[in-house]
Amino acid sequence: MSTLPIDRRGLLGAGVVVAAALGLAACERKAPVSLAPGVSKADFAGFIAAAKSIVGAEWVAGDAQSVKPWTKKYIPDPGNVHAPVGAVAPASVEEVQELVRIANTYKQPLWPVSTGKNMGYGMTSTAAPGQIVLDLKRMNRILSVDPELCTALVEPGVTYQQLKDYLVENNLPLWIDVPTVGPIASPVGNTLDRGVGYTPYGEHFMVQCGMEVVMPNGDLLKTGMGSTKNPSAWQAFKWGYGPYLDGIFTQSNFGVVTKMGMWLLPAPPVYKPFVVRHKKMEDVSRIVDAMRPLRIANIIPNVVLMMGAGYQLGMFARRAEVWDKPEPVPDEAFEAAAAKVGLGMWNTYFALYGTETMVAESEKIVRAAFEAIGGEVLTEADMVGNPYFHHHATLMQGGLSLEEIGIVRWKGAGGGLAWFAPVAPAKGSETVGQVALAKEILGRHGFDYTVAFAIGSRELHHIIALLYDKSDPADEKRAAECYHDLVTGFGDKGWASYRTGVQAMDLVAQQYGEVNRAVNAAIKQALDPNHIIAPGKSGIA
Repeated sequence: MSTLPIDRRGLLGAGVVVAAALGLAACERKAPVSLAPGVSKADFAGFIAAAKSIVGAEWVAGDAQSVKPWTKKYIPDPGNVHAPVGAVAPASVEEVQELVRIANTYKQPLWPVSTGKNMGYGMTSTAAPGQIVLDLKRMNRILSVDPELCTALVEPGVTYQQLKDYLVENNLPLWIDVPTVGPIASPVGNTLDRGVGYTPYGEHFMVQCGMEVVMPNGDLLKTGMGSTKNPSAWQAFKWGYGPYLDGIFTQSNFGVVTKMGMWLLPAPPVYKPFVVRHKKMEDVSRIVDAMRPLRIANIIPNVVLMMGAGYQLGMFARRAEVWDKPEPVPDEAFEAAAAKVGLGMWNTYFALYGTETMVAESEKIVRAAFEAIGGEVLTEADMVGNPYFHHHATLMQGGLSLEEIGIVRWKGAGGGLAWFAPVAPAKGSETVGQVALAKEILGRHGFDYTVAFAIGSRELHHIIALLYDKSDPADEKRAAECYHDLVTGFGDKGWASYRTGVQAMDLVAQQYGEVNRAVNAAIKQALDPNHIIAPGKSGIA
């Protein structure tokens, strides 16, 4: 068991975001924010006073100046409607319970975050006005790691970096699975938003096992085996008895998760990363069709990234180095710039894991599949010193990197980024229409096609980075309009997004139909009749 130290620098220090470290301007808006509907100034003041008595005054922000660290955002929000009115940082589950209870008394809605570093989805911004951020980063204990079962139990404030350091310091041959900004992100927060990583354990919710949840009335729920008298199997068996509940606490506002179990990957004896280069945009459909059977058969066991040249270049280059005109960067310019740094138009990253014999046999199959469609299959020996290959080789073995954050500087220090992530079946035929539609919508609004595809076992995530200059109000307005058109345009084709930023949660929810929304609303009303926990999250009021 490990108990990690709590940051005692105070709430403002704890709220500093990665933008400061990078020297980026995640622009603040000066427009005033309003209280939540039905909350009076007296209610708000009452909650703030009660919160201070629970967690200490230094861990509560209740005015425009002290709440500034929670107003940073990279998503487009021209009207500043997604700004919190305050923040409170509890240090224990008991404090969370008390805060939830007093929130019910004053009808003050709370917006829970783990570390608040989901840069392209809103960070600590709220889905609706007038909410107070329930910042859980002080709850940063690694509660247990079982090296035999390869499991961990962590609190929301634990980062991937903390967990990695723990495994290294204790000489445990276990890997974590990380998203692209792993060092500063939370396994709990990422899993609850159904994020992904790039090892064979890349589907984070699939390898989650057991939760502790503060319910909207302050009661404490333990899912799966956690509520039994001797919960020794809490991190070993996902399902427990009766209805499976863990799923309703992902991408929802039905409770506050204060502990989460997760499975860790035993370090394989052999790890071998690859990249397959293709030179033309139209190669994308053939890549998907070649990759799909390899993923379904688990010959390639990890989540595969097919990185477009524009996205790759944005990690280390600025737009002006690639294209000096205002209109969207053409494919030819991306191709030329990519070739100079050893990249193709599509760069497909995957890895093989196992024994020497297993990896060698799988490599024969993989090489044959991709060489048959004109791909250059390259290994670490071929890509020595290439920073793009090194970045992905690091991710695919659970390594930590912040290099990908560089894309927010694509159009300058203004640092605007919004992820759009529609889902389709992993079929090459699906990519043709998706690429055409994305380029048409982005081009109409004056933005570049900076993109990656992620291939799960059977699904295709079209990960579009909408990159704009947040310091330019006109560019931010265009970005907001473009994102709206992406959501509705792809939604009309049945390619709805699986995850979105706070600025589009209701719009994305509309793509899933009224029956779906009605069921979510009924669960919300039953569990949280005062609508205290994150109203507006995932379009659930």
